[in-house]
Amino acid sequence: MSHETYPSPDDHSPQTLERLCNALDAAFAQSADAADPSQRAAFALSVRTALAEAAADPALLAPAQREGSVESYRRHLLAADPHGRYAIAALVWMPGQVSPVHAHRTWCGYAVLDGAMSETVYEWNESRQRASETRSHPRASGAVSFVRAGHGGIHRLGNTGDAAAVSLHIYGVEGAQIGTHVNDLLEVADHAQPVVEPAVA
Repeated sequence: MSHETYPSPDDHSPQTLERLCNALDAAFAQSADAADPSQRAAFALSVRTALAEAAADPALLAPAQREGSVESYRRHLLAADPHGRYAIAALVWMPGQVSPVHAHRTWCGYAVLDGAMSETVYEWNESRQRASETRSHPRASGAVSFVRAGHGGIHRLGNTGDAAAVSLHIYGVEGAQIGTHVNDLLEVADHAQPVVEPAVA
């Protein structure tokens, strides 16, 4: 299958990106009889494994795909499934940049490639229609996560280090929709200081 990729002129490791796409295609094929493949544990494991393998290649991204922005974290679209089942992007975070608190409108997974990230996790209070902090933990290089759509995976990601950080993300939408159909921004309730956990790799 031909995947729509978006290489920079000095793309370093297109083979790794192609292997990642092929692994995702295989995960969908294995769950072809499921109405929502992301609900299957085997699918989630396949996505996590594929992310970890891709993240282990230091030449995955070209220098242009590691460029950040002083205004906000920056997305670089790397590849898109021709059937609209997923899109792959690199996110570059300058020091102090964080995402808004959000749930997800689709399944997604990420791996930390470089730098010091922090993830704050929230739980949803249905009666108050607010999200409350529950814990926060560092996300070191190599950390991998997968969440399904809905309010079960509310979080905020950010760069807590003093250098740029880079993460690799897969979203269960077509490439043109990653800026509009992934994050479900939520109101946050006042809450006590969250529990801080040790680094998880």
